[in-house]
Amino acid sequence: MAIYQDLVTDHGFSARYNSVRLFTIKLRGSEVAEPHPVITTEPGQEAQVDYGEGPMVRDTETGRYRRTRLFVLTLGYSRKSVRLLTMRSSSKIWAELHERAFRRLGGTPKVVVLDNLREGVLKPDWYDPTLNPLYDDVLKHYGVIGLPCRPYHPNRKGKVESSVGHAQRTPLKGLRFEAIEPGQEYLDRWEENWADTRIHGTTKRQVSAMFSEERPHLGALPAEPFRYYQYGTRTIHLDGCFEIGGAYYRAPPGLLGRLVKVQWDERCVRLIHPTTHKLVREYPLERRGHHQSPPEFLPRKTPATTLQLLARARHAGPHTGALCAEIHHRDGENGIRRILGVLAQARKYGPIALERACAMAVETRVPTLRFVRIYLERLPSGPPLTLRQVDPLIRELTHYRSYIDHITKETPE
Repeated sequence: MAIYQDLVTDHGFSARYNSVRLFTIKLRGSEVAEPHPVITTEPGQEAQVDYGEGPMVRDTETGRYRRTRLFVLTLGYSRKSVRLLTMRSSSKIWAELHERAFRRLGGTPKVVVLDNLREGVLKPDWYDPTLNPLYDDVLKHYGVIGLPCRPYHPNRKGKVESSVGHAQRTPLKGLRFEAIEPGQEYLDRWEENWADTRIHGTTKRQVSAMFSEERPHLGALPAEPFRYYQYGTRTIHLDGCFEIGGAYYRAPPGLLGRLVKVQWDERCVRLIHPTTHKLVREYPLERRGHHQSPPEFLPRKTPATTLQLLARARHAGPHTGALCAEIHHRDGENGIRRILGVLAQARKYGPIALERACAMAVETRVPTLRFVRIYLERLPSGPPLTLRQVDPLIRELTHYRSYIDHITKETPE
């Protein structure tokens, strides 16, 4: 159609569209087809996986029919397939479908051949593909190797392509289901009664008979299913910590300021080294606002910047310095932000009011930034600061008067 439209617009073509269509069919028929030999594999060696369009199923959230996705895993030797329906897709759902398929087969193949879809492959590359980290960990948990196809060459997984088309043309064509569970039950019943008992067109043998030969060659399933996690990247901040869910976890000193990969679930947080990609540390999950600081990651001596900050606090006032020293002694490097918060109150309320608040915090044995803030917020606002007020940074006027009298005193005769 695009060729016909260009011919009419640019060259004044006067014939009808059917002439162009027949001409292109004739050209296409003259091309030599590329041969695609059948790939034979040993029992238990390979499985192929793919997505296809499933039947229409009513969505429980919207009440409308929507197209499902059909997940198919086909063993390379016996052509035994596992077909599963899903309403949505994600990297976690893609990995869970593999787990369900392995459990149904009662074992695992050595290799899984897949397309370069985003759920499984982050960076398609024939020589060095980058698998989705969650999907890669699931395959490693089951002892399976993921082998993506060459980009734009889906013929490498022709067995699963045929299995997808077989299900679309035979049991699912024109059907609709009110829920996904009845659709899956209907598909399983067809799989058992018809797909497994058929004589395969290539092998000329019954699928179930060949699967009985292949099943002893499948790998053993692990004792426990895979424990799913979330993953992402975090920056190691100047306080030596990274943040997950409002909680803070201390990293080794060598990673300060770097971007690292982290994994977390409902029980623990795992830190992955950015260069070696190995596990650095596993932390128990902490509550919001709390810290996890392994003793081996704590600095052995106070860095120079922290010493300068404490000296600045002592210069602001003796009680301010004592409060900041107590915060650093109690919280270590995690208290740096709190010390900065204490000193920041001087810009808002003045150094005199801050010194009084810190003195009260030390006296009442509540040396925290929260106490200082509440005290200053409730402090009645007094008259504005003047030069007549006593400030720890400004000497009294009598000192300046005595100094001036001394240098202006006349020399005695």
